[in-house]
Amino acid sequence: MLSLGFRATLGILAASLAVISWAADQAVDQDGTLHVQDLRVPLSSFLSPEARSYMLHLLRDRPFAGGPSAAQDVKGYRARQDEIMNLFLKPIRERYSVNVEQKTMAGIYTDVVTPKGGVAPKNRNRVLLNVHGGGFVSGARTAALVESIPIAAVEKIKVVTIDYRMGPEYKFPAASEDVAAVYKEVLTEYSPQHIGLYGCSAGGMLAAMSIAWFQKNQLPNPSAIGVLCASIGELTGGDASFITGPLNGFTIPAGRAGSDGPAQFRPAYLSRVDPKDPLAYPINSPALVAQFPPTLLVTSTRGMECSSAIDSHNALVRAGVDAELHVWDGLPHAFWYNSDLPESREVYDVIARFFDRHFGK
Repeated sequence: MLSLGFRATLGILAASLAVISWAADQAVDQDGTLHVQDLRVPLSSFLSPEARSYMLHLLRDRPFAGGPSAAQDVKGYRARQDEIMNLFLKPIRERYSVNVEQKTMAGIYTDVVTPKGGVAPKNRNRVLLNVHGGGFVSGARTAALVESIPIAAVEKIKVVTIDYRMGPEYKFPAASEDVAAVYKEVLTEYSPQHIGLYGCSAGGMLAAMSIAWFQKNQLPNPSAIGVLCASIGELTGGDASFITGPLNGFTIPAGRAGSDGPAQFRPAYLSRVDPKDPLAYPINSPALVAQFPPTLLVTSTRGMECSSAIDSHNALVRAGVDAELHVWDGLPHAFWYNSDLPESREVYDVIARFFDRHFGK
């Protein structure tokens, strides 16, 4: 005799199946690869009006298209990326009042960002280090400020953003070395439990790489890190590698026939790296992952890194690390660069609260 609970479950399943129209011509390969035909995906119903307008602008107007590739003309590519970042930076500077001081630390250029109203009393002995995004090719002094100004202002804290060495001129582990060099100098003024480290995209990857590098060189962990729009392993992978390109109006180049994912993110900076090297991709070493400080992961369902960020969160939790994952629906990679979106300002608050909770622990 079926239990009431099981009968109810069967009823729900039958009702669900009744409203699903299975496509008779839906092709499924032997390995489970699904061929999706005539899929229609509207904008997320959870978007704010501002985010909805932004997504329509991205999809219809393609404002960030054009310009040479980094392989074709690295100077031209950087100029174009800086132009794009300055579009985000202008409203950020109008919204948030900060001072920016150019400073050399350990021989490395940094921008030191502080709120014009002053650092909050609780943060006088605290500091955040930022490692900017830009694909390990661009982003110094532009994406760096896009990422650091809102956090400095919202959290009322000093943020030091590091102009680390990038490709194609430099190769891994140059950026990790630069972050470690600045970190060592910061350690002469701040205790490690009062230092936080964060970055977005390539910078998020670099934040994770830096923890691996610190461990290799017997440096203490900072209080916490933010791996934003990124992962502690490969930038892309899983379902998001295939889904998010079309959802954003472009395609991510597919891998070779028979592969289980698209071509991986391999900028010149990482071109000589073994993909299993835990110093570049810490997720490859569970023992190393277990030594991570509290880690914040931020992603979005149309971000190419979404699946990898989820997988990273799972790996950190398995290893017993205090890890948080925050996901915004229907928005693209690094959406929080646009300060006009309420969702972006939610991200600023999440970052500020996360580090505030973990300072001094």
